[in-house]
Amino acid sequence: MTGVENPVGTPPTTSAPARGDGARRVGVVVRRLVLSPAVLSVAGALALTTIVMIAVGVDPSLAYPALVRGALMDGNLEYTLAAYVPTLGMAVAFAIPLRAGEFNLGGDGQLSLGGIVAAALALHAGGSYVVPLVGAALAGALVAGLSAPLRTRLGIPAIVSTLLLSAPAVSLASYLARFPLAEPGTGLAQTPLLPESARLPAFGSSSYVTIALPLVAALTALWLYADARTVPGYEIRALGANREFARYGGVRVDRMAAVTLAAGGAFAGLVGGLIVLGPPYRFVDGALTAPGYTFTAIAAVLLAAGRPPAIPAAVALLTILQAGGQGMEREAGVPSQLTQIVQGLIIVIVSVAAVVRSRWTGRQA
Repeated sequence: MTGVENPVGTPPTTSAPARGDGARRVGVVVRRLVLSPAVLSVAGALALTTIVMIAVGVDPSLAYPALVRGALMDGNLEYTLAAYVPTLGMAVAFAIPLRAGEFNLGGDGQLSLGGIVAAALALHAGGSYVVPLVGAALAGALVAGLSAPLRTRLGIPAIVSTLLLSAPAVSLASYLARFPLAEPGTGLAQTPLLPESARLPAFGSSSYVTIALPLVAALTALWLYADARTVPGYEIRALGANREFARYGGVRVDRMAAVTLAAGGAFAGLVGGLIVLGPPYRFVDGALTAPGYTFTAIAAVLLAAGRPPAIPAAVALLTILQAGGQGMEREAGVPSQLTQIVQGLIIVIVSVAAVVRSRWTGRQA
């Protein structure tokens, strides 16, 4: 009898290799994660920041723990979560058009107009917070959607038109807050307090975190599912990968680009409404754009290399850096602006790595 006998009851000889294959797969995944551009960029930025700290006489072993405490401990977690919600929303507002190859840089205008529309509806339409939020989303979608015909009819890229439309939208919101909707008897550019019925309920026992947190989380999860598991999501990815190939494959390129821009604008407008309907329950001129949610969101999407599943984690990292900067300044004497330097270094390293990788790929091809 030739060959290797396998008596009854003997375990299959392939079990050990199977376990070995599983371990190898885990090792490959871990290696790819550790060597990913995002992880290397963060590590490089933190290394450079550490060198700067040492050069100016600051002990990094005191600064970094102070940063973590300032963001996650000593009662600061709710403030970090309150900043995480609008940053994540603005990241999605930028990422949706980006998947189709469009750049939505008009987040500030869409955010501001959505906020003032939500305030106006809450003050004059009455009812719950649902109508103001829907109105805010529609206002943001309208501002961003205007970029689509400018691109298809006049050839103006969305990266230019969204940015140019942002300034008048911010100015319009400022005018409405200063004059028609201004709180009477004060010299401040703000609306009156919104009625109780239009305010977002608190989430848990926190006075700063509202139901905006689960709402934005649910909408983000819905977008992640639609992007990865639906036909429109596939068409959007095809459009972003190669516009002409998508057109040849039957994708209505112009309409899909308009839909993604409007969807991103709707997300930004919704975020504006969520901010206004939460504490301090009014629209304050400049309060929506001053924290820099749009810039931080764009930085997070770039850090995640545009990959949707990595965006929430990238937003969390940058939000912790921003929120913890104040604690680092109080305890370690490190200026909070250093966290902005870290963000800038991350983006520079990500950009340089992308250029190097692209050129290396081109040479290999």
